[in-house]
Amino acid sequence: MTSKSVWAVKCSRALACGFSVLILSVSAQAADYDLQKMKYDVYAGGIHAVKAEMVLDYTQQGRYSMIFGAETRGLLGSLAPWVGTFESNGWILDNRNLVPQLHESVAMWRDEKEVKTYNYDKEKGFIDITTTYVGKKPKTRVPEAELTLGTTDALTATMLVMEKVSDGGNCEGESEVYDGKRRYKLIFRHKQFVMLEKTRYNAYSGPAVECTAEVEPIAGRWHKKPRGWLSIQEQGRERGTMPTVWMAQVVPNAVVVPVRVRVKTAYGTLFMHLTHYESGETVLQPLD
Repeated sequence: MTSKSVWAVKCSRALACGFSVLILSVSAQAADYDLQKMKYDVYAGGIHAVKAEMVLDYTQQGRYSMIFGAETRGLLGSLAPWVGTFESNGWILDNRNLVPQLHESVAMWRDEKEVKTYNYDKEKGFIDITTTYVGKKPKTRVPEAELTLGTTDALTATMLVMEKVSDGGNCEGESEVYDGKRRYKLIFRHKQFVMLEKTRYNAYSGPAVECTAEVEPIAGRWHKKPRGWLSIQEQGRERGTMPTVWMAQVVPNAVVVPVRVRVKTAYGTLFMHLTHYESGETVLQPLD
């Protein structure tokens, strides 16, 4: 595999996971916009490296759910087959805060599969984490309180910001997240409101909010030299551009969703584009 292909794999996996680092009032009868389905294409250094899908579900009263999945594709998928699925579901409280009940990440690399299941209590917060590998007995543990007390998961943290933007606010916000090894602060910063045009890559046209996302280490097993998503983030900082996400309300009264993501690295720029959107009778596709 060429060095560029290896980089594309690493960056695309990090973007998919990072996005997980980056992604309501529900009536008794669900409206069409309570269920939104999206598809995305990820380009790394000009290579269409990853395809992704996301489902945002508010159809159950007092509950929320978000599922994001990604996998390498084409020649890259043959050389480096990776599939990742990330899911969060939980409660919508009276103050419209989102509290997770379960967060699960599933990562498959060739014949290896790792499943991490995070369990939460509505009142007490984080309970425990169970890790499962293929052919091995699941292991459940309760980490130190300094790593987990008062934390949420990355998808729920992202949805809290999406909720704020949906209510007409900007995307300023931060939450503390536990990822199984480390505790960090996920910080969103508002940049500007913009108008986006539909292209042959992206299906969305209209107003959007432009935000940057930053991971700030707090506690746990962090390497002295940044790795993974943190490394990519710092490469962008050195180039004057932090990882950036554009969010938009595609249909009236719906929760905003990511329509574009951009990450600058030492090896090139990564883009994630919305290629398909579906909610009720609304369907969006890119230009032919």
